[in-house]
Amino acid sequence: MTSAIRVRGLVKTYPARPPVEAVRGLDLEVAVGECFGLLGPNGAGKTTTLEIIEGLLDATEGEVEVLGLKWGENDSEIRRKIGISLQETRLSDKLTVRETVSLFRSFYASGLSPDEAIARVSLEEKARTFIDKLSGGQRQRLAVATALVGEPELLFLDEPTTGLDPQSRRQLWEVIRSLKDRGRTVVVTTHYMDEAERLCDRVAVIDHGKVIALGTPAELIAQIGGEHVIDIDIDPTSTSRPATDNLMNLPTAKSVREEGDRVTLTAGEPHLALPALLDLVRASGVKLTGLTTRTATLEDVFVTLTGRHLRDGE
Repeated sequence: MTSAIRVRGLVKTYPARPPVEAVRGLDLEVAVGECFGLLGPNGAGKTTTLEIIEGLLDATEGEVEVLGLKWGENDSEIRRKIGISLQETRLSDKLTVRETVSLFRSFYASGLSPDEAIARVSLEEKARTFIDKLSGGQRQRLAVATALVGEPELLFLDEPTTGLDPQSRRQLWEVIRSLKDRGRTVVVTTHYMDEAERLCDRVAVIDHGKVIALGTPAELIAQIGGEHVIDIDIDPTSTSRPATDNLMNLPTAKSVREEGDRVTLTAGEPHLALPALLDLVRASGVKLTGLTTRTATLEDVFVTLTGRHLRDGE
């Protein structure tokens, strides 16, 4: 088995007037042992897709295979092999951390000991603490521990680091990396571009219920035409703006995007593009409030593909 997940022609339609198509003929394949990211704005269909793969929702149409098995035929076997950390996990406030993990451990024939699972997410000092006394970040790590305790072959993490402080985020990153080192498969949804770039072997960008881009972070960034970005902030009082055609004629310029008073230019070699850009700005009389250079990110990929930022809704 080389595929941990195989999805073909996935459709999910909710009854309404008119019907709402949350997923529209989506195809996806995740290899065993990789960390795979699902990126998309709220309402794009990524959580619906994930919940169908996890067996929490029924598909309207399409085929889904999980670890070579199918929902409706091998449900118990699939559940023994997967772990799930939902976007919001509700746990009993009157149980301690150890009692909660012990409860989830009882659902599996084999797996980690409760203390091992707690240690994986660095909550040893909170083992005897009641859930209602935990911080938001500690609750999030506990939710991941409950997903890990069965030692799953395939782990689903739906926005696992939302609301976490930087230290807690990095601790969870180490948990994910250790799972990959053990040959486990991890599927992550996230709004954090740095997270996807650091953790994911491949990512799929989902918009309007379809995969619109798929590849490694480096491959997707290369698709937008350059690894370097120049952001130009134009003074709102400026009476002139640089013409798009003139910007595209700059040395090594690959693409130009305008958003309000900001112009974003991608360039292959910024040390060649910048001097020519400054000459153009002076010649056209454009007033700037800021100019920055940076490396391109998956956020740039998403905006280029969809015209929206990742956190924008429908």
